[in-house]
Amino acid sequence: MPREARPEYMDEAYWRARVVELSRIAGRDMSYADMIFFGDSIVHGWHLPVWEQYYGRRGGVNFGVGGDFVQGLLWRLRQGGQWPDSLRPKLAVIMIGTNNSTYAAPPADTALGIAEIVRLIRQRAPATRILLVGILPRGLDASDPGRRLNQRVNELIMRCADNRWVFYTDVGPALLDRQGHLSPRIAADGVHPTAEGYSRLAAALEPVLGGLLAR
Repeated sequence: MPREARPEYMDEAYWRARVVELSRIAGRDMSYADMIFFGDSIVHGWHLPVWEQYYGRRGGVNFGVGGDFVQGLLWRLRQGGQWPDSLRPKLAVIMIGTNNSTYAAPPADTALGIAEIVRLIRQRAPATRILLVGILPRGLDASDPGRRLNQRVNELIMRCADNRWVFYTDVGPALLDRQGHLSPRIAADGVHPTAEGYSRLAAALEPVLGGLLAR
């Protein structure tokens, strides 16, 4: 079993601090949560006005952790108490994996870890639908090694979708121009969306997310 598919308590202080914070939240009554987002800093740092516009009044909960990896999210869900018995959302949104690509993890290993996340949530909450969001594009253009790794992971994880309980969507194209470039206006560092980037991201997610919540 590759590292990416095994729960791992990460060694970064900021990761640990955020995990403690979220575990405390998860220890309370979570019955209000209709949809919960799990992921790394791209979820954690969601531009607040955009978050409030799309999710604030719809029972949205942000369980993103800056610096998280696939194996870190597995730890949070399995040993970290971040899927308590009271958590029964209509929808779980998973956005994870770009940090694994930063360290050139084999795409098949990253994809296997993401599949483990899906499997674990299905076990914990069989009535919850899962929206698996393809890893967002990174770097200036398609020649960026990290982007190529992310694309390969996406080609693998889309197979997790059964279109009944598990769904897959790739909203990455909404962040790119016609030449496939990722503008600094959309992601200043080539990875993390700006306010405009988050607006595009949320708008692209909305048709799929809204449809799943309406079921």
